[in-house]
Amino acid sequence: MGLRRRRAEREVPREATPPAYTGPMPVLTIDALGRKCPIPIIMLAERIGEVPVGQIIAVQADDVAARTDVPAWCRMKSQDFVREETLPRGWAFHIRRTY
Repeated sequence: MGLRRRRAEREVPREATPPAYTGPMPVLTIDALGRKCPIPIIMLAERIGEVPVGQIIAVQADDVAARTDVPAWCRMKSQDFVREETLPRGWAFHIRRTY
């Protein structure tokens, strides 16, 4: 019985890990952890001009509203929303400055 159990344990499929991100890294990270809406967006709007056009800025936030607010802000302001990264606390939203 023990041998069968060990084989079964070895044959259990493991969850696939997402592929590692290989894109450009942010040149500026804004820490908005602990801030409520709309503060992460205000911080992003104030500081995106510090990043050269074509470069990435990241906003770290743990307010669930940021998951919809940041991509919506990017669409409204014609900036590229690159990705959302899950952090131990909250998320990091990567935005490419387009102008």
